[in-house]
Amino acid sequence: MAMLQFPKVGQVYPDKRSAEERARDFGEISRVYELAGAEEQSSRCSQCGVPYCSTHCPLHNHIPDWLRLTSEGRLREAYELSNATSTMPEICGRICPQDRLCEGNCVIEFSGHGSVTIGSVEKYITDTAWENGWVEPLVPGPARGQSIGIIGAGPAGLTVADLMRSRGYEVHVYDRHDRAGGLLTYGIPGFKLEKPIVMRRVDRLAAGGVVFHQSFEVGRDATLEDLRRKHDAVVIATGVYKARAIRAPGVGAEGVVEALDYLTASNRKGFGDDVPAFDGGALNAAGKNVVVVGGGDTAMDCVRTAIRQGASSVRCLYRRDRANMPGSQREVKNAEEEGVEFVWLAAPEAFHDEGGKVAGVKVSRMRLGQPDASGRRAPEVDPGSEYRVDADLVIKALGFDPEELPRLFGAQELAVTRWGTIRIDHKTMMTSLDGVFAAGDIVRGASLVVWAVRDGRDLADRMHVWLKAKAAATQPALVSA
Repeated sequence: MAMLQFPKVGQVYPDKRSAEERARDFGEISRVYELAGAEEQSSRCSQCGVPYCSTHCPLHNHIPDWLRLTSEGRLREAYELSNATSTMPEICGRICPQDRLCEGNCVIEFSGHGSVTIGSVEKYITDTAWENGWVEPLVPGPARGQSIGIIGAGPAGLTVADLMRSRGYEVHVYDRHDRAGGLLTYGIPGFKLEKPIVMRRVDRLAAGGVVFHQSFEVGRDATLEDLRRKHDAVVIATGVYKARAIRAPGVGAEGVVEALDYLTASNRKGFGDDVPAFDGGALNAAGKNVVVVGGGDTAMDCVRTAIRQGASSVRCLYRRDRANMPGSQREVKNAEEEGVEFVWLAAPEAFHDEGGKVAGVKVSRMRLGQPDASGRRAPEVDPGSEYRVDADLVIKALGFDPEELPRLFGAQELAVTRWGTIRIDHKTMMTSLDGVFAAGDIVRGASLVVWAVRDGRDLADRMHVWLKAKAAATQPALVSA
């Protein structure tokens, strides 16, 4: 099809299943495009000279080019171009906040025609590639005689594993969970990212010779120094898992739980695992009045999970207004459609503890005051505005901070920033320890999956240069380009 069709062809996203239907299961909520729909939506691209969609994508994907190829029905070429810059395009197509990145910066969005549906097309072309066998197996390059150890099997770690194995390195991935994928597997619900989509990426790596050491905790099963002795280089890509705390009376009552514990339990049930905390009701919202505290994407995952578990009511408390909410506005809309009540400008003051169990939340109304250091208007308590919200389950979803890795890893010499993230040389991505690199959220703080993929890609390039230099110093005749 010809391009620049946006004046004639309107913006159409894949149909969503009805809120009533999708709230009964954990399947993805959107249906996929048929070929004609994908071609037509791709043809809306203006092929602008300065593609803001690409420049605002952390991976700088060649978006206008693969949109053009899709519009012409050349899906295999479109996939190959998409895959050239991303190790997991079908995952980013599902969970990236495109409204804040590529689509939010689409030129025709600025003109009032509605952006090209970039994420949905990206998802479509890569799913089509998997269905047709176009996704090539991971074929290792010639063996280099060097090995790397990667701590963390999330998107940053998996990206490094993919790119370094393809260059011929021996790759070992160490992860605390019994399945690889990190938050892709256990932190994001199936209605946003069905788990077979993650597992087929992991299986591809394993089939290509990446060795996964699961249920392996650095600090318990080996120290960081042990891994340094075993491998030529080590990558720390653990992500950030320490939940931010709420300091309020009653926070220790039974029924006040962490978001990640709650989401992990739900995802484990989806795999068919035995989850006593879920089966016993502690991490199950069925029949309960649920309150989720927070306004990010994790909070959205929690409220929508609670709906699917059969909660009696689900409320989300957020201390700012809707316009200042950090989570995706699309997710807010999906949650509202499914029956979630959002209580804006509201924050918990205390939790009502009755007999050791939470029974309600004391809520204060907030107002927005002067801008804080980030430029956002700081929330302030509106005096005398307190009221009670009944709750049998309260889920704290205020975000995540780094764990104390120097202590956990038995490596006090590992330098961290004042925020607890790992300090790196940004030119080499190496930590304070020679041969130990770091990437993803453990360096930049809690962020997006697409940034973790970008960091993993950058780290692989820089570590490859370092390992070649290391090999040249010891075995110059064996080093290849």
